[in-house]
Amino acid sequence: MALDVLKIRSDFPALSKTVHGRPLVFLDSAASAQKPRQVLDAMRFGYENEYANVHRGMYELSETATSNYERARSKVRKFINAASDKEIIFTKGATDALNTVAYTWGAANLKAGDEIILSVAEHHSNIVPWQILRERSGFKIRVAPVRDDGSFDFEAFKSLLNEKTKLVGVAHMSNVLGTVFPIKDIVRAAHGAGAVVVVDGCQGATHLPADMQEIGCDFYAFSGHKLYGPTGIGVLYGRSELLENMPPFEGGGDMIKSVSFEQSVWAEPPARFEAGTPPIMQAIGLGHAIDYVQAIGMENIAAHERNLCVKLAEGIASVPGTRQIGTAEGKTGLVSFVMDCAHPQDIAMILDQQGVAVRTGHHCAQPLHERFGISVSARASLGVYNTEEDIEALVAALYKVRKFFG
Repeated sequence: MALDVLKIRSDFPALSKTVHGRPLVFLDSAASAQKPRQVLDAMRFGYENEYANVHRGMYELSETATSNYERARSKVRKFINAASDKEIIFTKGATDALNTVAYTWGAANLKAGDEIILSVAEHHSNIVPWQILRERSGFKIRVAPVRDDGSFDFEAFKSLLNEKTKLVGVAHMSNVLGTVFPIKDIVRAAHGAGAVVVVDGCQGATHLPADMQEIGCDFYAFSGHKLYGPTGIGVLYGRSELLENMPPFEGGGDMIKSVSFEQSVWAEPPARFEAGTPPIMQAIGLGHAIDYVQAIGMENIAAHERNLCVKLAEGIASVPGTRQIGTAEGKTGLVSFVMDCAHPQDIAMILDQQGVAVRTGHHCAQPLHERFGISVSARASLGVYNTEEDIEALVAALYKVRKFFG
């Protein structure tokens, strides 16, 4: 189904802005997406009319807030087709979710002599926590490569699996390459070796349908702010059998059954992993963001963005002296690139003068940039609200970069 993108754009107040006298062309949704009015209005209404701390409050406001908060958990569960609401943990972001896996499951299960496998394309959030834990536990990190086109080298990955492999960490979709990794095959192979699989779904859950029971992974993390929701909220999906046997990450209120100075007894998941006052309105806002994208349809969003990504890649390739990082078949959502005439930071500054917003840097994926022989890149990334006219504006601005730097 073709999307009514003009109608969708009207839902996003930020897209009516002008920048340096030009209409804003927002191509940085991979870092953080704009928010629709439906989410903003729902959160404002909640703060003004239905706000109180959740759980245990025996009065109407608290009961309403608790109901809205737990309803948001159910929306997330349905969105990713988890088996139970108990498998949905609210965190303050995807980084927090991945750290939770490292310092709960990882700290309890990884030891000297073990190995874990991470793809070279991982975001730092799925690298650094494991490095910190490695210093304590002494396990080995092995790196699964990508091919020159940015596709996942599945055969090389399988050759790394052995009886020492305890965990595999992989992105659903690369935030630099746009590559959609074959996570169902990765999960199947990893489970065959007896390893647990943690998936960074920050880009995947935004651009693609993500079905936990179909994928079969053990943990899956994503953030609200990339899914047209608020900042300060993330989701960790974990299989019930694992969560029930994991220690808590943080201690405090609401994550216990009982406390004495002799011993504390942990609550059942998900409360065990949600210490203290949770991000109440952020979770509710995420629930409304999920309502928004589901009303459009994730399959429809995926098709729209795949088509746009092809045009985006073609448009950038038409500019002399550009080199794209990642050209794998089926990629979506974004294109990272460099130009032979200008540093990415200079590219972004000139684009900004034309009203075009892109991101530059290593995109929290330095090992991947080193794999492709560069230190930084420019990245244009798409959302449900982007159009072919946005791509045309980007390409015209890139020609101005070419002209300016010669």
